[in-house]
Amino acid sequence: MVLFRHMKSTIKDWLKVLVLLLDEAAAVALVLFVLWVLKIEIPLPIAVVAALLFGGLAFVIQRAIIPTFHKKQVTGAEGLIGLEGEVIQPLTPVGVIQTKGEYWKAKSVGENIAVGKEVEILSLSGLTLMVKLKNRSSG
Repeated sequence: MVLFRHMKSTIKDWLKVLVLLLDEAAAVALVLFVLWVLKIEIPLPIAVVAALLFGGLAFVIQRAIIPTFHKKQVTGAEGLIGLEGEVIQPLTPVGVIQTKGEYWKAKSVGENIAVGKEVEILSLSGLTLMVKLKNRSSG
Protein backbone atom coordinates (compact mmCIF):
# COMPACT_ATOMS: atom_id res chain seq x y z
CA MET A 1 0.00 0.00 0.00
CA VAL A 2 2.83 2.41 0.86
CA LEU A 3 4.57 1.57 -2.43
CA PHE A 4 1.34 2.29 -4.32
CA ARG A 5 0.99 5.71 -2.61
CA HIS A 6 4.62 6.52 -3.38
CA MET A 7 4.16 5.50 -7.02
CA LYS A 8 0.98 7.58 -7.27
CA SER A 9 2.79 10.57 -5.76
CA THR A 10 5.70 10.12 -8.17
CA ILE A 11 3.36 9.97 -11.17
CA LYS A 12 1.55 13.14 -9.99
CA ASP A 13 4.91 14.88 -9.55
CA TRP A 14 6.04 13.94 -13.05
CA LEU A 15 2.74 15.13 -14.52
CA LYS A 16 3.24 18.49 -12.79
CA VAL A 17 6.77 18.71 -14.22
CA LEU A 18 5.48 17.84 -17.70
CA VAL A 19 2.88 20.60 -17.45
CA LEU A 20 5.62 23.01 -16.36
CA LEU A 21 7.70 21.98 -19.38
CA LEU A 22 4.86 22.51 -21.86
CA ASP A 23 5.99 26.02 -22.75
CA GLU A 24 9.50 24.78 -23.55
CA ALA A 25 8.05 21.95 -25.65
CA ALA A 26 5.79 24.42 -27.48
CA ALA A 27 8.77 26.67 -28.22
CA VAL A 28 10.77 23.72 -29.58
CA ALA A 29 7.80 22.59 -31.70
CA LEU A 30 7.41 26.13 -33.07
CA VAL A 31 11.11 26.33 -33.99
CA LEU A 32 10.94 22.90 -35.68
CA PHE A 33 7.81 23.95 -37.57
CA VAL A 34 9.43 27.19 -38.79
CA LEU A 35 12.54 25.25 -39.88
CA TRP A 36 10.31 22.76 -41.74
CA VAL A 37 8.33 25.57 -43.46
CA LEU A 38 11.57 27.26 -44.51
CA LYS A 39 12.87 23.87 -45.72
CA ILE A 40 15.94 24.06 -43.44
CA GLU A 41 17.24 20.63 -42.56
CA ILE A 42 18.85 19.95 -39.20
CA PRO A 43 21.86 17.61 -39.35
CA LEU A 44 21.40 14.46 -37.23
CA PRO A 45 24.29 15.20 -34.80
CA ILE A 46 22.82 18.64 -34.01
CA ALA A 47 19.34 17.13 -33.53
CA VAL A 48 20.78 14.50 -31.16
CA VAL A 49 22.68 17.12 -29.13
CA ALA A 50 19.59 19.34 -28.96
CA ALA A 51 17.45 16.40 -27.79
CA LEU A 52 20.03 15.50 -25.13
CA LEU A 53 20.15 19.10 -23.94
CA PHE A 54 16.37 19.26 -23.75
CA GLY A 55 16.31 15.96 -21.83
CA GLY A 56 19.02 17.27 -19.50
CA LEU A 57 17.01 20.43 -18.92
CA ALA A 58 13.96 18.33 -18.07
CA PHE A 59 16.04 16.26 -15.62
CA VAL A 60 17.51 19.33 -13.90
CA ILE A 61 14.11 20.98 -13.63
CA GLN A 62 12.65 17.76 -12.22
CA ARG A 63 15.42 17.48 -9.61
CA ALA A 64 15.01 21.12 -8.61
CA ILE A 65 11.22 21.37 -8.62
CA ILE A 66 9.81 18.07 -7.33
CA PRO A 67 11.21 18.49 -3.77
CA THR A 68 9.37 21.81 -3.51
CA PHE A 69 6.04 20.02 -4.12
CA HIS A 70 6.43 18.24 -0.78
CA LYS A 71 7.68 21.11 1.38
CA LYS A 72 5.23 22.46 3.90
CA GLN A 73 4.55 26.08 3.15
CA VAL A 74 5.03 28.22 6.20
CA THR A 75 3.29 31.57 6.16
CA GLY A 76 1.52 33.84 8.59
CA ALA A 77 2.09 33.42 12.31
CA GLU A 78 3.74 30.01 11.88
CA GLY A 79 6.37 31.59 9.64
CA LEU A 80 7.24 34.22 12.23
CA ILE A 81 7.57 32.02 15.30
CA GLY A 82 11.22 31.29 16.05
CA LEU A 83 12.58 34.12 13.91
CA GLU A 84 14.95 36.64 15.42
CA GLY A 85 14.70 40.38 15.30
CA GLU A 86 16.36 43.55 16.54
CA VAL A 87 14.73 46.01 18.89
CA ILE A 88 14.18 49.39 17.17
CA GLN A 89 12.11 51.08 19.89
CA PRO A 90 12.62 49.86 23.47
CA LEU A 91 10.25 47.15 24.63
CA THR A 92 8.87 48.59 27.87
CA PRO A 93 7.05 46.17 27.53
CA VAL A 94 5.64 47.28 24.13
CA GLY A 95 7.85 48.71 21.40
CA VAL A 96 9.00 47.99 17.84
CA ILE A 97 11.31 45.33 16.41
CA GLN A 98 12.64 44.68 12.94
CA THR A 99 12.67 41.18 11.49
CA LYS A 100 13.18 40.15 7.86
CA GLY A 101 13.32 43.83 6.91
CA GLU A 102 9.87 44.54 8.37
CA TYR A 103 8.93 46.62 11.40
CA TRP A 104 6.56 45.00 13.88
CA LYS A 105 4.90 46.11 17.08
CA ALA A 106 6.26 43.80 19.76
CA LYS A 107 5.73 43.07 23.41
CA SER A 108 8.35 41.63 25.72
CA VAL A 109 7.09 38.65 27.72
CA GLY A 110 9.80 39.14 30.31
CA GLU A 111 11.85 42.15 31.29
CA ASN A 112 12.13 45.39 29.34
CA ILE A 113 14.52 45.16 26.37
CA ALA A 114 16.73 47.99 25.12
CA VAL A 115 17.27 49.22 21.56
CA GLY A 116 19.75 47.13 19.56
CA LYS A 117 19.17 43.89 21.49
CA GLU A 118 18.33 40.68 19.66
CA VAL A 119 14.98 39.06 20.42
CA GLU A 120 13.27 35.80 19.50
CA ILE A 121 9.65 35.72 18.37
CA LEU A 122 7.52 33.41 20.53
CA SER A 123 4.01 34.04 19.21
CA LEU A 124 1.68 36.47 17.55
CA SER A 125 -1.25 38.14 19.33
CA GLY A 126 -3.30 40.10 16.82
CA LEU A 127 -0.66 42.17 15.05
CA THR A 128 1.70 42.28 18.04
CA LEU A 129 4.65 39.91 18.25
CA MET A 130 5.33 38.38 21.64
CA VAL A 131 9.12 38.24 22.07
CA LYS A 132 11.82 37.42 24.57
CA LEU A 133 15.45 38.44 24.83
CA LYS A 134 17.51 36.08 22.70
CA ASN A 135 19.71 33.76 24.73
CA ARG A 136 23.38 34.24 23.92
CA SER A 137 24.06 30.49 24.21
CA SER A 138 21.44 29.60 21.54
CA GLY A 139 23.02 31.66 18.74
